[in-house]
Amino acid sequence: MKQRIYLFLKTYCLFVLLAAVLKVVFMLCYPSIYGAFPLSQWLRVVGHGLILDLSIAGYLTALPGLLLLASVWLGARITRKVASAYFILISVVLALIWISDIVLYGYWGFRLDTTPLFYLNSPQSALASAQTGQLIGGTIAILATIAGLIALFRHLILKGWKRLEPARRKPLSAIVLFLLTALLFIPIRGGFTVSTMNVGKVYFSEKMELNHAAINPCFSFLDALTRDKAFDQQYRFFDEPRAAALFQELQEATPADSITPLFTVKRPNIIFIVLESFMSKVVEPLGGIPNVATTLNRLCSKGVLFDHLYANSFRTDRGLVSIFSGYPAQPTTSIMKYPAKSQHLPSIPKSLKENGYDLSFFYGGDADFTNMRSYFVSMGIDRIISDKDFPLKDRMMKWGAHDEFVFRKLSDDLKTEQKEPFCKILLTLSSHEPFEVPFHRLDQEYLNSVAYTDSCLGVFIDEFKQSKYWDNTVIVLVPDHAMRYPYDISNASPERYQIPMLFVGGAIQEPRTVETIGSQIDLAATLLTQLGIERSEYIFSKDLLNPRSPHFAFYTFKDGFGFITPQGKAIFDCEAGQPFDEYGATDNAHLDQGKALLQSLYNDLEKR
Repeated sequence: MKQRIYLFLKTYCLFVLLAAVLKVVFMLCYPSIYGAFPLSQWLRVVGHGLILDLSIAGYLTALPGLLLLASVWLGARITRKVASAYFILISVVLALIWISDIVLYGYWGFRLDTTPLFYLNSPQSALASAQTGQLIGGTIAILATIAGLIALFRHLILKGWKRLEPARRKPLSAIVLFLLTALLFIPIRGGFTVSTMNVGKVYFSEKMELNHAAINPCFSFLDALTRDKAFDQQYRFFDEPRAAALFQELQEATPADSITPLFTVKRPNIIFIVLESFMSKVVEPLGGIPNVATTLNRLCSKGVLFDHLYANSFRTDRGLVSIFSGYPAQPTTSIMKYPAKSQHLPSIPKSLKENGYDLSFFYGGDADFTNMRSYFVSMGIDRIISDKDFPLKDRMMKWGAHDEFVFRKLSDDLKTEQKEPFCKILLTLSSHEPFEVPFHRLDQEYLNSVAYTDSCLGVFIDEFKQSKYWDNTVIVLVPDHAMRYPYDISNASPERYQIPMLFVGGAIQEPRTVETIGSQIDLAATLLTQLGIERSEYIFSKDLLNPRSPHFAFYTFKDGFGFITPQGKAIFDCEAGQPFDEYGATDNAHLDQGKALLQSLYNDLEKR
């Protein structure tokens, strides 16, 4: 009996120790972030993260515990074979989670959740962000970790299993091992209190980087899996009447006077150009870096510039829904992941089609990536141009065709006879990681890729000005999301989400700047109002030109949100259950409004 108890405890402690060591390895992989912190903070990370490590160790030890219990009756030989297979499987799973988490944190700024699973339906596109060296290095790291874990488990666990002697007092041994395995419920659940185990329990610092390091990625991933559905049970901040009352305060108000018209014609042609990873920081008239987006710089004074706009999220799938459906991004999932729900959303293309517009979509990548095709088809777009429509010689980047070829495809299409009014959507691609573009003007890779896409835009605009359709067309320039640039910027920071939005084209009545604070979700109400199209379905969207409406910016990041108005702001971490005061004093009224909006969003998500 002692042998089995010892092996049980040894297994549990080994899983705890591995998780603690992983925290140190994780921080060592990001010296630019954690190198400045003293040893005492590293120890606090390990100490505060221990509660999640104990929980995951409980999950991982449960099956070995049951196998040790079975060995009392079946003997060590049979159960050791099952245990050997289990530890091989666990080695593979842990290696994939650990290495993926370490690699992806550099891109996304949060620990592993279910987001990568969303992109596995198009693995080629999912891997396109990584450079060849990173893929090779990551694969080697995964294989080496698998081999190391298998060797470790064989030496420390399975050898001891092989030496197990037949149990002398089988009933007593079985009872003791059953009780030990049952006791794993305590660390798994986190104790006996009402509050169960959650990621926020490890948060201890005002520095979010330290809180992130304390998180066990296995727990983070498992936690996200369990929260993927039952949306109306997530983010319950208030009772429903209180949440509904607060949400009502954020609704569109009836304007006192007619809204100022922006266009010279009632129903202009509309061309949406969604700019991959652009942000205000690359646009000089918005206080950004000079000499990057030179086309946007010169267009800012020739159109309608919205200079206080924010992206709603950090991923393309969420940004597209925010732009075209006026629907806020979710912090833990993406409605595009659920075609049965996303097909019931309103959308600008659907509204335009109902009013006689001809629709088409241009993209150089895989239109099936992240369920994009199903979303756009359900929005009424039946003509989709994607990677397969370009010759192989034009698809030499990992994601597909570079932007110059996609703009050329759109330009050639516009040279043919068009049914007016038309709506065309072009989603750029080249300014996505790994930022490898056939263009070399700037040394910094991200900025250079933006400059490349911007130059392609410039060529298209200059050519389209000569078209007979120019005078009756409005071009909407808006990013899908911003970029973590500089790379040490926090995912919670408002600066991370600031983006430009610009209406240009021959149908623009006169240049002007709109200083109203808003986000991508407000494009729908603003544009459809100008077109005189019904928009009551867009319950989250507001007309940025309506002075009576409550104007605010709402954005989400991993399990958190930002809510900003001219009067104040609230940046809230739902995992920790506390605001980020490092971005300025939190306004409690704004915090309640942001919570109510998020709660109302998840109520709506459940009903779709």
